[in-house]
Amino acid sequence: MPEKTMTAVRVHRVGGPEVLVPEEVPVPEPGPGDVLVRVHAAGLNPPDWYARSGYSAIPEDLRPKRTLPFTPGTDVSGVVAALGPGVTEWQVGDEVFGLLRFPEGGGRAYAEYTAAPASHLARKPAALDHVEAAGVPMAGLTAYQFLFDLVRLEPGRTVLVNGAAGGVGHFLVQLARTKDARVIGVASGRHERFLRGLGVDEFVDYTVTAAEDVVRGVDHLFDTVGGPHGHRFLAVVGRGGTISPVFLGEYHRDRAAELGITFVSGQVRSDGAQLAELARLADAGRLRVGIESVFPLADAAKAHERAERGHIQGKIVLRVA
Repeated sequence: MPEKTMTAVRVHRVGGPEVLVPEEVPVPEPGPGDVLVRVHAAGLNPPDWYARSGYSAIPEDLRPKRTLPFTPGTDVSGVVAALGPGVTEWQVGDEVFGLLRFPEGGGRAYAEYTAAPASHLARKPAALDHVEAAGVPMAGLTAYQFLFDLVRLEPGRTVLVNGAAGGVGHFLVQLARTKDARVIGVASGRHERFLRGLGVDEFVDYTVTAAEDVVRGVDHLFDTVGGPHGHRFLAVVGRGGTISPVFLGEYHRDRAAELGITFVSGQVRSDGAQLAELARLADAGRLRVGIESVFPLADAAKAHERAERGHIQGKIVLRVA
């Protein structure tokens, strides 16, 4: 049986990384349809620091509501410790990973235990340890859903990934390759070897060469960076092509329409069945997880400090157990 109390990282007031405070709290009870997961690792994602800071980087009318205090985090890898009423698909001792309660919120992953909807979990890939598995859920599902649910990538297309070395970006590269896409990766030069190893066909070092100066005729562009200068990529995409912004940006959409470019985007959501497909690819050697750095749970504030400096290769993960 799990302990009665546990360590969890809590946010009692919005602000910088310093508001992430480890404290002792009761172990949650799994409700109907939930399992209790003994967390071995928790992945960091941009929504974690958006929530911590009160969503200050998001336009006010788009900001979700969060009740203080809360425990951040949605990405977990761990072991089933107890079953809630009605759960039959999991057993105590099963190794699982998942994106919990997203986008509705309330994943509560920065903790030694978390209650997780059974349908949001998949069996942890045998090829990945818990730290690696915790780096997959949100970023991997974002890439999967953008490519296969929204864009519906067809074999042989040309794909450009801006920010290709980041969490979502490095999964976009690998998943596009499963459809035999020609993949162009845009990142700083220090990431070239990493991205070549993941299968990019062409690498553009944006610190030396602007992609819009050397690339033309892309079928699908995935921009994981966003920002005020996203419109520079209009020159890169061919007529009939698509741009998929992962983050907010300015793309001069009227001009894009004149060029025959459409926008395809959406919100990532929890999906245990799709995570199981990502696990299958990992176990087949077709999906690797880049780990930028690993911090103990008690150093969640330091992990957020690292995340906010940007230029991350892969994922940042908290080691819990």
